[in-house]
Amino acid sequence: MPTFPSISPTYGVRKNSKPNARTVKFGDGYEQSITFGLNQNPKTFALTFEVSETDADTIETFLDERAANNMESFDFTPPGESSSSKFVCEDWSKSIPYLNRATIQATFRQRFEP
Repeated sequence: MPTFPSISPTYGVRKNSKPNARTVKFGDGYEQSITFGLNQNPKTFALTFEVSETDADTIETFLDERAANNMESFDFTPPGESSSSKFVCEDWSKSIPYLNRATIQATFRQRFEP
């Protein structure tokens, strides 16, 4: 299993949670909810990497390789978390605001697999 390069994102990471639940609404206004599946609360991280051009190329090459390999998942330890999880990155962009500096914005979605 590939591991994301040891390049840290800048501060301002956004972590989203979206519990996987099913809700039934009754005619009298009552609702009943139940979590669905084994992994009910996947996380999504919106990350920004403000790095050198060299580090940006390393990140982009890594993500391109995962995409070319049928969206292969990779290990990543999110900022503030104590352990790594498996993620996929389906969307990222790169901008070059200054000479030899680059900004990569990426969304990492947690994937549950053996």
